[in-house]
Amino acid sequence: MKKVSVITVNFNQPAVTEAMLESIAKTNTYTNLEIIVIDNGSKTNPVPEWKKKYSNMTFIRSDVNLGFAGGNNVGIKIATGDYLFLANNDTEFTVGLIETLANTLDTHSEVGIVSPKIRYFSQPDMLQYAGFTSMNYYTARNSCIGQFETDKGQYDSNTGETGFIHGAAMMVRKSALDKAGPMAENYFLYYEEMDWCEHIRKAGFKIWVNMQALIYHKESVSVGAKSALKEFFMNRNRILFIRRNCSFNVRMVFWPYFLLVVTPRNILSYIKDKQWGFITVFLRAILWNMGNGVDSKNLGFDLK
Repeated sequence: MKKVSVITVNFNQPAVTEAMLESIAKTNTYTNLEIIVIDNGSKTNPVPEWKKKYSNMTFIRSDVNLGFAGGNNVGIKIATGDYLFLANNDTEFTVGLIETLANTLDTHSEVGIVSPKIRYFSQPDMLQYAGFTSMNYYTARNSCIGQFETDKGQYDSNTGETGFIHGAAMMVRKSALDKAGPMAENYFLYYEEMDWCEHIRKAGFKIWVNMQALIYHKESVSVGAKSALKEFFMNRNRILFIRRNCSFNVRMVFWPYFLLVVTPRNILSYIKDKQWGFITVFLRAILWNMGNGVDSKNLGFDLK
């Protein structure tokens, strides 16, 4: 039995993280398992109490918020598993989840990373993820399969290769990680797992979804209010993803599309919704890509 390292990152949500840990304890029967929790610079440090409460787990405290990739990479560095299961702290595990994903990697050596079926925790019959379509690199657009549909098993035959994994739950083969490298930390939020898929694919591995494995995600079904942080990183990183992963010819199509189609469309949308401040944020996201290299650690956004 291969060893599995479960890695999750907490940021100011100790109760949510504890609910996830309890769900693992209630459902897991996989015996060769280690659990690693990273506290990503929370205002109140929960690690001392967790060490007392969960003596069989590993807890690490980062004094600063390292972002999604950075927090997970802290856990990746110390993980000893053959397979690493990165799961959001707002997920809840189900019976057979770890076994099913591990078995995928056991029996399909070509698979480098795999995600389970994901349903919304608040509406447990509703799908969030049943795979991703392939990316149109000229526009940096693709679609999440099954999202917001009632799960009637209509996508259960989708087990196999998919466009991208889902960042809320992904099990990666250590040997694929070693070849592809860890997630790029300069994304900070959004697109880092898609970038990781590109690198894992280029390292010679396939990207899979296993619809026989299930996890619940507490992310809201509603999109929720926009924020300056989300608008900045979603747009900055959409461009960065293309810059990091696509050929010169593709980039020469993408840039005119983004500047001549996406930019006026977004600005008109901000004006319509009277979100005047987002215009500046959006333009800063574009300018960041014109003034920074693809590996720049300058986030371009004040997180305070």
